[in-house]
Amino acid sequence: MIVTLIVAAEIAFWLVLSLGLATRYLLRLRRASTVLLVGLPVIDLVLFLLTFLDLRGGATASWTHPLAASYLGFSIGYGPSVVRWADARFLHRFAGGPKPLPAPKYGSARSRYEWTVCRRTLVSVAITITLITVLRLFTDAPGSSVFDQWYWKLGIAAVVNTAIAVSYTLWPKEPPAGAIVEDGRIVGSRVPERADR
Repeated sequence: MIVTLIVAAEIAFWLVLSLGLATRYLLRLRRASTVLLVGLPVIDLVLFLLTFLDLRGGATASWTHPLAASYLGFSIGYGPSVVRWADARFLHRFAGGPKPLPAPKYGSARSRYEWTVCRRTLVSVAITITLITVLRLFTDAPGSSVFDQWYWKLGIAAVVNTAIAVSYTLWPKEPPAGAIVEDGRIVGSRVPERADR
């Protein structure tokens, strides 16, 4: 049942996101759009509550239960950035907005970007660990040792993201020779002057 709920929540998330953006840019109903977009985490909250009730009802804990909890952690940690990402592309495609800029690749701008990603990951991990602990402590479901594996996986994700951010801070990526870089993105190249013959 939890797998079905996870699939339904995933479909509902992207459907509500698409409806929210279509309402904003195609129907010009900004307030209704805001309500839809702000309500996105509610989908994952409902998924978590149903997961909690499933375990309270005597279900044996499996990998699907902590996965369901991770959806709410992701929604809170990464949700706003996912909405901004989709919003920029929808605006460009359907409302004549500017082409979205790619993520910065070089120098301190790349370092700042990686720390932003790291911060989102750490928030997601912290919330997911909290939710998994709630499931474990307040449901007393058989097979709850499966949650231990998720503690390790989440810890590894946090460490890897932090290590990546640190590496780009200590050893910033340099652009190719001759490239003109603005805010970590290549915007042109310098053509070497040719000596007169």
